[in-house]
Amino acid sequence: MRAYIKERPLVFLVYCVVRLIVIVSLVAALLRYDYESAFTCVLVLFLFMIPLFLERSLAIQLPNTLEIIILLFIFAAEILGELQCYFIQYPNWDTMLHTTSGFLCAAVGFSLIDILNRDSKIKFNLSPVYVAIVAFCFSMTIGVLWEFFEFGADRLLGLDMQKDTVVQTITSVSLDETNQNKPVTITDIHSVQVNGQDLGFDGYLDIGLYDTMEDLFVNFIGALCFSCIGYFYLKQRGKGRFARQFIPVIKEEVDTVYVSEKTEPPEDRNG
Repeated sequence: MRAYIKERPLVFLVYCVVRLIVIVSLVAALLRYDYESAFTCVLVLFLFMIPLFLERSLAIQLPNTLEIIILLFIFAAEILGELQCYFIQYPNWDTMLHTTSGFLCAAVGFSLIDILNRDSKIKFNLSPVYVAIVAFCFSMTIGVLWEFFEFGADRLLGLDMQKDTVVQTITSVSLDETNQNKPVTITDIHSVQVNGQDLGFDGYLDIGLYDTMEDLFVNFIGALCFSCIGYFYLKQRGKGRFARQFIPVIKEEVDTVYVSEKTEPPEDRNG
């Protein structure tokens, strides 16, 4: 642990700060008997340990920037987003998180393929284009699976993870009185009633479709951005400093570089 703190002081500082905030939130939730929020805090504390667990179990090293973003992402999603209601107070909070997750998932997918690509035991060598495409598809798949999870939670548990959207225009073939599958558009919707009660919205209440498609679209943007960055990183074979901040590497490679730097002969100052 001392070696970890010495090598990565900034990561350790961020970890301690966010962990302390979560512990304080956990105590506050228990004092007011809010067990659901307390469970969320416990879950976050567990999620904070995943980067370190992955490094030790898979013998990889996460770049400092990637690990810090992962910690802040978990904190922003669960503590700020859920407990502090940032998802409601700031409409773009969810969009920011989905864009970030698309970027990070592409980085993870990219690193998985890149590690295999450089392994001498594996008998294939994929082109940079193929690796970038796989990273993009990996990120989009994770995004789709998450939307499945949100829909399942809303459907089975009665939650509202797929937030609703108020729209003033709808188009549907169900409104076609002739039953000829012709779309009918209603514009300038001012009010909607359910069971005779006005919902109080200045428009039609969409039930999650807009939110889902927006999440997938920003996930697409984040995945596409990193896939392009990863492509040029492979073309230049590791010269891109920005991409290296998000790509995990095998621990043996890091140790090899570290040892080579330590054992490099001193420069001959006498010429």
